[in-house]
Parts: sequence; C-alpha cells; structure tokens
Amino acid sequence: MTLRKFAGLGALLSFVMPGLAMAADEVAAPVLNSGDTAWMLTSTALVLFMTIPGLALFYGGMVRSKNILSVMMQCFAITGLISVLWVIYGYSIAFDTTGMEQGVVNFNSFFGGMGKAFLAGVTPSSLTGPAALFPEAVFITFQMTFAIITPALIVGAFAERMKFSAMLIFMAIWFTLVYAPIAHMVWSGNGGLMWDWGVLDFAGGTVVHINAGVAGLVACLVLGKRKGFPTTPMAPHNLGYTLMGAAMLWVGWFGFNAGSAAAANGTAGMAMLVTQIATAAAALGWMFAEWVTHGKPSALGIASGVVAGLVAITPAAGTVGPMGALVIGLAAGVVCFFCATTLKRKLGYDDSLDAFGVHGIGGILGAILTGVFAAPALGGFGTVTDIGAQVWIQLKGVGFTVIYTAIVTYIILKVLDAVMGLRITEEEEAVGIDLALHNERGYNL
Repeated sequence: MTLRKFAGLGALLSFVMPGLAMAADEVAAPVLNSGDTAWMLTSTALVLFMTIPGLALFYGGMVRSKNILSVMMQCFAITGLISVLWVIYGYSIAFDTTGMEQGVVNFNSFFGGMGKAFLAGVTPSSLTGPAALFPEAVFITFQMTFAIITPALIVGAFAERMKFSAMLIFMAIWFTLVYAPIAHMVWSGNGGLMWDWGVLDFAGGTVVHINAGVAGLVACLVLGKRKGFPTTPMAPHNLGYTLMGAAMLWVGWFGFNAGSAAAANGTAGMAMLVTQIATAAAALGWMFAEWVTHGKPSALGIASGVVAGLVAITPAAGTVGPMGALVIGLAAGVVCFFCATTLKRKLGYDDSLDAFGVHGIGGILGAILTGVFAAPALGGFGTVTDIGAQVWIQLKGVGFTVIYTAIVTYIILKVLDAVMGLRITEEEEAVGIDLALHNERGYNL
C-alpha cells in the first residue's frame, strides 16, 4: 500500500467513523491524574515544611542563645539560594538524561546535561510520572525541596563557628559538585551510575542523609572545634524549640517518604506506615539506650531518636514491610545514640548538633538494611531474591557516596579557607554570631 493510499484510507475512516478516530486520539494523549497531582502538591509542601520551620527550630533550640538566629538565618538563606540554583541548572544536572544509556558508563552517568537549564521547555501542560501523570512543575518543586534540606542539614555539624559569607559560597559549590551529581547517579534512571548498579534508595538515604552527614563531618574537622569544646558547657538553650522542630520533621517526613512514590497509591500508603513504625521504634530505642546508659531519659534524646528513625527508614520506605521497619527503627535509635555520644567523645570531633552521628550513621545503617529487608522472604515488597548480593550493592553505593562526598567537600572547604577564610574570629565567637554577623539578638530583655 502506497503512502498516498494509506493517507486516503485514514481520511475515509475518519469521515466514516469519527468517534473511532477521536477515541484513538484520546488514548494517545497523556492525561493528568488529579489525585496524584493533589498528593504531590501536598507532599511538596510537607517537605519544605521540614526545613522551614522544622529544621530551623530543631537546630535553633540546640545551640546557645547567642547563636539561635544564625542557625535559623542559615536555613532560610539556604532555602532561597538552592531554590534559585535548582531552577538555573540544578534540576538539569540531576534529571536531564541526555547522553545516558543503560549499562554504559560515561560522563552523563555522573553528571546530567544542560537540556533543562533555566527549566527550558517546562510549561503548565508538561507532564511526568512513573505511571499516572502529574505536572512536571510539581516534580521540579518536589525535588527542589530535597535539594534544599540536604545542605541545610550540614549546618548542624559546623553550627556556631562558620562565617555566613563562606557558608553561602560553600553551599552553592557543594550543591553543584556534590548534591546534584549524586542525585543524578542514584535517581536519574537508566545510565545513571548507581541506578545501573541497582542501588535501592527510595527517598534519599544516600542522596540526602549520607551525603549531608559525611559533608558535615568533613566540615567540622576542617573548621576545628568550638572555643571551649569539650570542657566548657554548651547546653541547648531551648529544648522546647527542638521538640517542636522534631515534631514538624516527623509530620513533614510523610511527604518526604510517601511522596517519593510519585503517586497516591499502595506504595505511598505502605511508605507512610513504615515511616511511622520505624520512627516510633527509633525514638524508644534511643530513649531506653540513654536511660540504661545515663540513668535518665532526656527530651533531647527522644527528639534525636525520632530523627534517627526517620533517616534510617528513608532509603527503605518503598520496599520494606512493617516488621522490617520495626527492626530498622530500633537499630537506628540504639546505634545512632552510641555514635552521637560515645563514639564522638572517643574520637573528639566537634559535630555541634550531631549531623554525622544521626544523618550520616543513620543513613548508612538504613541503606545497608534496605538490602536485607526489601526481600519478600523477610516481609519486604522489593524484587530482592539474593539478600547477600543486594547488601553488596548497597555497600558499594554507600562506599562510593562516602568517598566522593568526603573528597570533594574537603577540597571545596580547603580552597575557600585559603581564599576567604571559613571561620569567625574568637571575638565574634565569644559575642555570638547573631550579634557579630547579623547585628541582631534572638532575645531582647
């Protein structure tokens, strides 16, 4: 049949059976799913709520009163900075798949293209999604909130001693060279380095928590200890703020984990359930470990346990079952407690607010245990049939992330220190960053 005859037949069919032609067009056209769209809009708001005000309050309450505004200011400034950088090039680096091919390792396995820079081609009608479709603009904003909270988590490691100007430049460079490429390697799809390895990271155990925790450890080592640490008491000035912040993180995390299903479906529902189970178990695990070790349970301890559980279940939320979540949560609470207390004291590093002890260690533990409890044989809902093989893949992902993040973060900090200096002066540290750098006080009596 010639092309002309084929076209003529098509025209005849369209004339004789217009309803059939219209039906074919409807099948071919992508259709927005309003239910999934509503859920993703809600999840996006919940994840942003985790940084401002959740993390700002959680961290703000743990520092001394003379530095509360500095920590909150950093969280707000990072939110603005990363939002802009995400639009300009971050989204493109993380999710542009140009040049990627499954099983082929090339530059684009590590670093996305610039085809989506300045959000080129994104319109109100642009749709995305693994199954049912929702606006690409919503996906962009959802992923933006992940990009925002990751560098904000690092603030907890160097709190009370980094210059605000150096912090801004560090975060911009770190986001460009560390966060966006790691997100690309794990989440961009076929051709991404760790995606092709088969690393399981449902909502950011590797991309967010190991990434931020390791960067925080390197930052606190490069900057050095706070003046007077560990002999001078540096008790949290307002644990009420910290508990409120932890509560906001707990609620917001449902958007973080259940939203990562990218649909209002059974996976999202199970992710919400296992998040609650693991978080509750970790809170109790930390509380009882502290009670046995120190004789009394503390409010700071249970708040830290909450966050440890949220961190550890993040990579596993889409693949583990309720009993797996219970084990992961209990393990995270106990292990993170000892790493944030005993291990930190023995090694002597000044991780101010335990960014590494909670996010780094919790992320590593959760990533490894995901390889165990994602197996259907242990009540999981993943496709893991060989637990040993999957754990090895998870270990590869953890190892690569730790090494890459540590090396690049160290180089960025050392160059910035040589060029502009990272640390405030001893006089500024004594006065407090609020007054010294921002000319404000958190409390005026």
